[in-house]
Amino acid sequence: MRTYVAKGEEAEALKVGANWFVVDATDQVLGRLASKVARILIGKDKASYTPYLDSGDHVVVINADKIRMTGNKVEQKIYYSHSGYPGGLKAVPAKRVRETKPDWMIREAVLGMLPKNKLRARRAKKLRIYRDAAGLARHAGQKPQAVAVGA
Repeated sequence: MRTYVAKGEEAEALKVGANWFVVDATDQVLGRLASKVARILIGKDKASYTPYLDSGDHVVVINADKIRMTGNKVEQKIYYSHSGYPGGLKAVPAKRVRETKPDWMIREAVLGMLPKNKLRARRAKKLRIYRDAAGLARHAGQKPQAVAVGA
């Protein structure tokens, strides 16, 4: 059985306006939340999904500072970055990143789950992450719908 993929003008006709969704990160596991958010950004759950078109929706993640990590990842996971200069490797433990920049931690997890192609930057712009629920007030005009992530 073959999967149908719309082509050309037909694919553009199937493309509908992007919806807005709110995801509450309170007590959610980082990886599971990131995979659900990435799936919404890509648009995989839509009937009009076409691999080469950006048909994903906008996602607003609130309460990023209440994200949860399983096992010993809080103590053992290390985020690396390199300045490009000799000796420019920086290693920051997840515990410190979670205290200072939990929104960055979620963004890195979601971007790591998006396909590495030309649509990645456009999809990444549709992701907004806020430390608390007060950031949701900025998007009241878009009337975002709540999405349940996990159990």
